[in-house]
Amino acid sequence: MKKYYALLSILILCFCSTKEQETEKLPVKKAKLSIALAHKTPIKIEESFLEYVENWKEYKLVEEFARKFHKTSPNEALSNALEMKSLVTNLKDSIKPTIFNTPSFNARINVLFSEAERLADITFIPAIKTTEINEQVEKTLDAFSALNAKINTVLSQKKFEDAIGISSKFIGLDTTKMDRISKKTVAVFDKKIKTKRAPNKKVKIDKNILPDYKNTQRKKGFQKVKINN
Repeated sequence: MKKYYALLSILILCFCSTKEQETEKLPVKKAKLSIALAHKTPIKIEESFLEYVENWKEYKLVEEFARKFHKTSPNEALSNALEMKSLVTNLKDSIKPTIFNTPSFNARINVLFSEAERLADITFIPAIKTTEINEQVEKTLDAFSALNAKINTVLSQKKFEDAIGISSKFIGLDTTKMDRISKKTVAVFDKKIKTKRAPNKKVKIDKNILPDYKNTQRKKGFQKVKINN
């Protein structure tokens, strides 16, 4: 019987020791989840372009809510993740300003949606690490930054096209790589230039640059040109 009591005592001691270790680890894990981390601030839309997104309500809500993630703890990030996903979903399904209605722009929004969805999904993972939460917050902010950069690029291109009055052919633009809005803008420029040119204007031929001009002779209403090799 003494042997059984001794074995039972050993088991009780081991169980108590394990519980103490778990209790010691728990506060450390909670402390890490509460430490706020400053993340890289997303690129902002240039001030001169703000008017183009001023009435885009869904974008403005995402922009405002994303500020909560600029400096946040893993706990705060997880508590805000589901609402962030909801706002990005509304942005994805919203009616965008016409100038942003292009496949390349929609691709940026889809990337942002994927990252926000992933951030929301990890809220349901019990054993998620703080480093993984912080990394996903960073990826979500990077995706939003890329969207803002695309907005600046599209509007900068529009500003450039509005400022010039020259055909795309003269400046070597490859219109096959342009989106629908840009092509339409360039086409307008080309049309303006053509209308400025005098229609059916006769072009004088400089005889000095045509050495064989004197060797021409008319036959039956047609003009035949002799060319000396």
